[in-house]
Amino acid sequence: MAFRAGLRPLTPSGDGRGESVAASSFGLGCAPIGNLFTPVAQGDAEATVGRALERGVRFFDTAPHYGAGVSEQRLGAALAGVDRDSVVLATKIGRTIVDAGGIPVPTGGTGTGTVGDLSRDGVLRSLEGSLARLGTDRVDLLYLHDPEDVDAALRGALPALLELRDQGVVRAVGVGMVWTEPVARFVREAAGALDVVMPAGRVTLLDRTALDDLLPAARERGVGVVAAGVYNSGVLADPVAAPFFDYHPASPDQVDRALRMAAACEAAGVDLPTAAARYPLRVPGVEAVVVGARTPAEVDVFADAADAVVPDHLWTALDAIATRS
Repeated sequence: MAFRAGLRPLTPSGDGRGESVAASSFGLGCAPIGNLFTPVAQGDAEATVGRALERGVRFFDTAPHYGAGVSEQRLGAALAGVDRDSVVLATKIGRTIVDAGGIPVPTGGTGTGTVGDLSRDGVLRSLEGSLARLGTDRVDLLYLHDPEDVDAALRGALPALLELRDQGVVRAVGVGMVWTEPVARFVREAAGALDVVMPAGRVTLLDRTALDDLLPAARERGVGVVAAGVYNSGVLADPVAAPFFDYHPASPDQVDRALRMAAACEAAGVDLPTAAARYPLRVPGVEAVVVGARTPAEVDVFADAADAVVPDHLWTALDAIATRS
């Protein structure tokens, strides 16, 4: 199993032999079921989580920021009745959920937005709310979520995370961010305290920024890497219908490279989303991939991709397109 021991279910399903890549290395990103960009009905959200379970996925990634608590609440509802020890839950701290007036919502509630809070008390309050929304007494992985002030996070939030891990409230701690430079700083300055980092959109077919600095630092210090944002917001899922990169219109060069990659994939009998989902697992140090989905059909896309055969010559062609000047 690709996940390190601290991120594996406490009660594995089956004997582990012949386990699919989807079960061992892929997680469901739950930002979409929190109404990211497009509203999702409660029933559809629960069906999406249910389909992930059917396909063998046991790792679920959410955050208070996703839908201002809605993602956590829906994930908790979908997992009600599921053996808690058979799944791995990851959520995040660093943001406080607020209502339309900017007032923090009651513990376990949902709101209309979030504001940053990297204090120790903010960490504890945030986790308390997450546990209530998720309907559980613990989480397996707790990330520091996109901290704007690294120094403040090192002083306040990170020590609180380590306390929670020492107390057994969480099994592992990490940092999740889009930009790799501050994450690499956490890896270097946290004195080996981190278990995992999650770069979003920086270990992809198009953007390999994390390979320059963050991943070598993580490997050197034994920090695991969970890759997220593998479609770079859409351009690697469908460069024609969804030409977006980091939630903004992709540049002409990015679209051109994605189209070339799609053509290379088609010639090899593989579709671009399959290659995009599988690529991070080829990178040394990457243990798992989190892919967002808002429908059962979207779950099937990455679950099918997990076990698809991708010929070596395609990876060579994709590497050449990614690195050409």
